Amino acid sequence: MVKKFKDHPEFTPDFTPKQIFQQGSFGGTYFRDIHSNVTNKNYTNSKDEFPKSWFKGVTVDSKVCDKKLNKYKTTSGSSLRFWEKKGWIKEQDPYGWIQWYCRFYKGRRSKDDDRQIKRWQGVAGPDGRFKKWLETMRSKGKNSLKIQQLLLQWGVDS
Repeated sequence: MVKKFKDHPEFTPDFTPKQIFQQGSFGGTYFRDIHSNVTNKNYTNSKDEFPKSWFKGVTVDSKVCDKKLNKYKTTSGSSLRFWEKKGWIKEQDPYGWIQWYCRFYKGRRSKDDDRQIKRWQGVAGPDGRFKKWLETMRSKGKNSLKIQQLLLQWGVDS
């Protein structure tokens, strides 16, 4: 169960970071070794700051994305370079949103919290564009595994 964040009641993901990884996300590559163009540093073993139980039985540091490791057996999302070019990656969390969420979930609070929560709300929150898009598709008898995978990666049950 996801704990409620008293200091940010508007942030209501359905899944904990552990649940996101355990269900199958990011093709097993999220915490792979990277070079950040934002910090101009190399990062290795970045998952080690988080509880080992979050990653028990799952791959999170593969160099190669394997969509079969994802819950919906599809890929979803963009590359780290794309996110860096868009300005979505900040120095404190060079891996991006999930790294921010993992740290936030563990209790860290930072100057980037409001921005990240607004991003979450816009993508996957109650009125998020992808959540609404999936609802519209389903009302027409259609579905999208890519959108379901994306929502899972943002901590939302589709």
